[in-house]
Amino acid sequence: MDYAAASSFDSNLPRRRKAAMVVQMLIGDGGTLSLDQLPETLQLALTRELGALRLVDRDTVAAVAAEFTAELEAVGLTAPGTHDGAVMALADHLSPPLADRLRAQLQSVRNGDHWPIIIDLKLDRLVAMMQAESIEICAVALSKLPVAKAAEVLSKTPGERARRITYAMSQTAKVSPDTVQRIGAALALDYGHPAPIAFDKAPVQRLGAILNATQTDTREDVLVGLGEEDPDFASDVRKAIFTFKDIGPRVKPTDIPNCIRSIDAEVLTTAIAAALAADEAHVASAEFILSSVSQRMAGQIREDALERGRIKKADAEAAMSEITKAIREMADGGVITLIDPDDDEAQQDS
Repeated sequence: MDYAAASSFDSNLPRRRKAAMVVQMLIGDGGTLSLDQLPETLQLALTRELGALRLVDRDTVAAVAAEFTAELEAVGLTAPGTHDGAVMALADHLSPPLADRLRAQLQSVRNGDHWPIIIDLKLDRLVAMMQAESIEICAVALSKLPVAKAAEVLSKTPGERARRITYAMSQTAKVSPDTVQRIGAALALDYGHPAPIAFDKAPVQRLGAILNATQTDTREDVLVGLGEEDPDFASDVRKAIFTFKDIGPRVKPTDIPNCIRSIDAEVLTTAIAAALAADEAHVASAEFILSSVSQRMAGQIREDALERGRIKKADAEAAMSEITKAIREMADGGVITLIDPDDDEAQQDS
């Protein structure tokens, strides 16, 4: 329909054309509209429709205004309509941790651009995204990352998938800005917040803590069985475990005096006596402790240990457990740093 030649209201006018008329009426009266909240494709379509309007007869204008007013009066409820709007509306009614997390997400959105949220994601999260999303989405996401980070993500993405993603990047030349913006918003919604987890520690740490408090025979039996089922996991668990025989290889000599300061003298003597009568690894840790304290103290502990004679297994494990518990607590508190068994340089320095 040619608006310049309109002489009567046509009820079949497209809604887009009616919207353009309403917008012109509102801005013509000095009103302010938040059209920037619309997707760019709709903003562009509205601009084109408004540009096509020239002269419209009074009856048509009145009819469109009446229809628009009737629709407004029929509205019984309005809601934010967007994720960000919902966050702002509900923030004061959500649990404080969730509200803070959602507000932080909104603060990193600039002019409707959610990509900063994606760019700030940790490497493992981005790699997971590259393996979960479609090849085309991954190509767009990789294109938006800084070069150094994109290279790192690509290097950790499986070869065949990485090749498909890089090829798909050649097809992104004609992707519209609005499409890229909507992809960013969708990815930010899915990946922009930490995945909910049931445990605050990793499986290796949890199992390691349990086995630390388990009797030696049970612990070794579990580790042997675990090694048959999952050798890599078993290896990581062994590194997380800290027992008396690990004192020599993993504690710095200068940390020993602080570690045993809170240990009762009777408990320390019992542990040393039992260790000196045990296998090579336990003997090595006992001698390591003695060599890390003053000669006078070491001589007294050794003399008392020799007088103790044979130590019951339960008493030996209890005494050793107190020492290793004190060391683990100091390590967990950041007072000392245990040596990584796989860190050759650290072992040489010690």
